Amino acid sequence: MLHEGSLEKRVSDLNAQFENTSSQDILAVILNDNLLGKSALVSSFGAESAVLLHMVAQIRNDTPVLFVDTEFLFPETMEYLRTLAVELKLQDIRRIMPDPGRVANYDPDGDLHVKDPDQCCYLRKTVPLQRALGEFSNWITGRKRYQSGTRSALQIFELDKVTNRIKVNPLAKYDAETLRAYMNDHNLPPHPLVAKGYASIGCSPCTTPVGENEDPRAGRWRGQDKEECGIHFVNGKMQRITHNEVK
Repeated sequence: MLHEGSLEKRVSDLNAQFENTSSQDILAVILNDNLLGKSALVSSFGAESAVLLHMVAQIRNDTPVLFVDTEFLFPETMEYLRTLAVELKLQDIRRIMPDPGRVANYDPDGDLHVKDPDQCCYLRKTVPLQRALGEFSNWITGRKRYQSGTRSALQIFELDKVTNRIKVNPLAKYDAETLRAYMNDHNLPPHPLVAKGYASIGCSPCTTPVGENEDPRAGRWRGQDKEECGIHFVNGKMQRITHNEVK
């Protein structure tokens, strides 16, 4: 694996090289030409996930898809996963779950999301995902600049400084209208909760519907000073919570 300085230079070069390249062409180079090494797509199977999953499936439907099941997801999300898996013929969906022993130790009553939502995300999302990424040199996400202020400067290629991996955001430039058009053009089914006002869908205790003029992620951790689950960077700063007691 390259040193951080080398990776930072490579990320900068990649952003310059692919700034005007379509999302599909970026994915084709990564998945078919092995541009960055072994790749995985990390998907929540949330409100907008079908677009990226469809793009990837059209190129290589055997691409590993890492799905983090926190054990607090909506039943509709699990239903949506099964629907898309069949419709897109996804061959390698990997359900990533938190370690039962750690959950028993640190969240025995299942209320850590109320007491300390950051630590809950760390326990149930960050740690399991980092382990699952062990065999991959890069990972693909579905984040977009329009989703919230913390993502407004999102680049197509990022450096994950914690794991020294390149993170790819091929839909960074997409807005809500473009996503809707893509889903309509390709007859992709919506997440069942979208019709109920959910614009961004995470764990059921920490997700609410949003109003017509609200930020798409306003329903995530509503009323709390929190916008990310901890597995992503925001404006170049690490948002991951590193509790010493959870390793």
